[in-house]
Amino acid sequence: MLRKLTPYFFVAPLMISIAVFTYIPILASLNLSVREWNFLSPDMPFVGLRNYEQLLASRELWNSLWVTTVFAVLSVPLRLGLALVIAGYLVRESVHSRLLRGALFLPSVTSTVSIAVVFSWIFSTDYGMVNAILGIVGIGKVQWLQDPYLALWVLIFVNTWKQLGYDIVIYIAGLQAIPRELYDAASVDGGRRMHVFRRITLPLVMPTTYFLLVISVIEAFQVFTIVNVMTKGGPAGATDMLVNLLYEIGFVLFDIGRGSALAVLLFVLLVALAILKSRIIGRKVHYEA
Repeated sequence: MLRKLTPYFFVAPLMISIAVFTYIPILASLNLSVREWNFLSPDMPFVGLRNYEQLLASRELWNSLWVTTVFAVLSVPLRLGLALVIAGYLVRESVHSRLLRGALFLPSVTSTVSIAVVFSWIFSTDYGMVNAILGIVGIGKVQWLQDPYLALWVLIFVNTWKQLGYDIVIYIAGLQAIPRELYDAASVDGGRRMHVFRRITLPLVMPTTYFLLVISVIEAFQVFTIVNVMTKGGPAGATDMLVNLLYEIGFVLFDIGRGSALAVLLFVLLVALAILKSRIIGRKVHYEA
């Protein structure tokens, strides 16, 4: 009997931690999403679906959903495309390749708050480095973080700069797993570089691309720190993404019911996106060369 229970003892700490930090918070959010609570009141009256109705009727939610979707659509392909190209140059083992990998990976393990603060200075209108360089070539000051059309692009650039190194390292691992014999055979047959990339590299690196696509989309829909530090959702709501709106509702307005309802809606949206990606892209992914 003890021998049969031994495997469960080994996985028990992990299962308990998952339950405490994942499943219980999800259930608590579901419960709070149908109640009215402001952190201070001892009462949490049941209000049914009123929180969801108010959210779906608000312009702020649809604006945040639009901004977050645009951010994801623009940033994810940019990240993955750049990562694949750079990984193709760094996949060969050499001293300078290892140094560049480390340099590119460093931002992904650096504090997001620190990165956001530094780039806030860099893109500052009055004393930022970018405007200083533009001034040298005769271009006037640009309001990078105050212009509704430019602020989102700045956030996309900062997020890409931070996450690119991780994508590159994962892509390098995927490229190194491709059998070298396939490239040798293509070389003997006289295959051109683009043809080899399209027929060999791209299909065999699809599992890696699919993995990075899933986590990149989830990360894009959950981006918060750079928004909160650099723009706080402004100007005029141009960078007010879903998690930033959740923070404002829950921890600025102290409307925990509506904040929890938004968290539940975001969870459902991410699950739906994951299922959609598995149906559309997952079928094209092959894990054997």
